[in-house]
Amino acid sequence: MTKVQIEAIAISIPIDQPTRISTRILGARDYVIVRATNDESPEIGLGYVYAGTNGGRVLAAFVRECLAPLLEELDQVDPVSAWEAMFQESLLLGRRGLAIRAMSAIDIALWDLAAKAAALPLAKMLGGSVKPIPAYASGGYYRPLEGDWDAAVTREIKMNLEQGFSDHKIKVGGLSIQEDSKRVKAAVKAMEGRGRLALDANNAYKSVGEACRAISAFERAAGDVGIWWFEEPLSPEDIQGHALIRKRIDTPVATGELAQTRYEFQRLIEADAADVLQPDVGVVGGVTEYLRTVRTAETFGIAIAPHWHANMHVHLAAASSSCIAIEHFALEKDIYNFEKVIVPSHRLSVENGMAQMSDKPGLGIELDQEALRKYALDGENLWVA
Repeated sequence: MTKVQIEAIAISIPIDQPTRISTRILGARDYVIVRATNDESPEIGLGYVYAGTNGGRVLAAFVRECLAPLLEELDQVDPVSAWEAMFQESLLLGRRGLAIRAMSAIDIALWDLAAKAAALPLAKMLGGSVKPIPAYASGGYYRPLEGDWDAAVTREIKMNLEQGFSDHKIKVGGLSIQEDSKRVKAAVKAMEGRGRLALDANNAYKSVGEACRAISAFERAAGDVGIWWFEEPLSPEDIQGHALIRKRIDTPVATGELAQTRYEFQRLIEADAADVLQPDVGVVGGVTEYLRTVRTAETFGIAIAPHWHANMHVHLAAASSSCIAIEHFALEKDIYNFEKVIVPSHRLSVENGMAQMSDKPGLGIELDQEALRKYALDGENLWVA
């Protein structure tokens, strides 16, 4: 690539009903979308990241004020050299949190642009194929308007089965261990002996002992089906705690959705803290750092199950051998609501639990301009595609 131009906007998409996980209430989701162009190609590269509930404006400003000017001054820009320049620039800005998420959005957009310029799906550009990728149905959030907790989980698992999914994930940690155990038992019963069930605690438990008591109860509730994995039982910073849990329980431990850069994943690996690592392309540092992270994990034979963003991770999964499944959210559940700003014909299709990758160039994503205008945060200037 040669000179680039980087633009960013922030949007906020409300969730349609009261929803919570173990540690927070979800009212709306902010996203930052980056557009990358250069003087060699008419193509437009798109990247986006999740910015929490109120982080959209500040993250978009970080892209515009701190990183875009840096890249626009360079004579030659490609995704890897841009990543290195941004990482160096971020040294005095924290190199964590907001800085890496902003880098992620730009990096994704640059890879999308490069793949579009090559007229290839990103998966093929990275050496993979457009073969279908295993996906699991993620959900089981706490939603009071859906009635009885057990009945709500039962309905959702049955919906997943009707949509062709065999594998599922539900939340735990938001109720007492006893109440969550009932939800686990209800989910297993609804599965009717098919597939696997993972449990996501979202950092709910305050100690190794509490987390071990919880998973022991959940294992009993699941019976012979067992638990596919136990996700984020503790705060992500508590690497040693995750390692201790892993030593004490039979269920595999999964974590990593909030880890940034390969260096944080290296610490997880060195501590033997996880059986399954869950990098998020919008958190870890974009496509560039996701690929480095996966290569590191593959060296140690550790499985990968990326967090969120199925329409991006499907490409990255195709380019590696260690991904066991990508995470998919049903559109009608309004959890992964970025889908609302993607043109329907460009949304990821899943058939019989397999994500069907598009053969469109790049990420294969086209944004709905009317939807962007609807969800744009006040003061955000929208580009015209």
